[in-house]
Amino acid sequence: MVSTLLTPCGRARQAVAGDRGARGGTAPTRILDLGHPRVRSAVRSIGPAPRTGEGPAATVAALRRAHRWISAEVRPVYSVEEARPVSQVLRRGRGSCSQRIAVLEAVARAWGIPSRVRGLVVDGTFWYPRFPRLKWLVPDQVVLAWPEFRIEGLSEDDHATAPWLPVSELFDEASEPRGRTGGGFTNAGPETLFEALSRTSVDWDGATACPASDGSCDLSAYLLTDLGRFDSRDELFARYGQTLCAPARLLAEPVLGRRAAGF
Repeated sequence: MVSTLLTPCGRARQAVAGDRGARGGTAPTRILDLGHPRVRSAVRSIGPAPRTGEGPAATVAALRRAHRWISAEVRPVYSVEEARPVSQVLRRGRGSCSQRIAVLEAVARAWGIPSRVRGLVVDGTFWYPRFPRLKWLVPDQVVLAWPEFRIEGLSEDDHATAPWLPVSELFDEASEPRGRTGGGFTNAGPETLFEALSRTSVDWDGATACPASDGSCDLSAYLLTDLGRFDSRDELFARYGQTLCAPARLLAEPVLGRRAAGF
């Protein structure tokens, strides 16, 4: 595949057992620059943080509220600068799935909710439906920083990774309305992975029993490598690099960074 040339050289992306002792945290990082005035303003706009002692349901509800705000205020584009600071994403008012998920992480940390990320290497063919005429330019591997939030009191019966809640389980409770129904995430059309979280299951491990009408919620066939868990997305990208090498990002960002997802 020609697109192999677009990925960073000398980055061996091999599976790692366990979570590397990743404890996550609430501290700001270069990407999650939650101390920036623009990020603080966004946090105020989203609303109050969950109060101590209100229980895990209140924390999950607050994160859902933040997700909805980001969906409405930061429009989806095909940006390839995955290490862009959250404050810059908010200034532009647009971002990739990775960048918008980073905004959600920054809000969580600003509220005192610890986060960490799971490093996933996803098969580039997963993105073919979005670029039917440019498949040869799609990277053969995509590095995905998949966040988890530490929520004390989370039920171990309902969540295998408790007290850590993967972002894919943020809207999993049956009581949570998921908008339009039918079908899993196909990575085609205007809906992005970020929006899909609130509508359908997104399962990278093949552990979800997908309903008949939601058969594509199991995305495990696209997972090439599990890199383990990291204290932050900064640590993940520092170790394994972003999806594209720096020259490729420099050339692609001016075009893709403004192109609306789904078009």
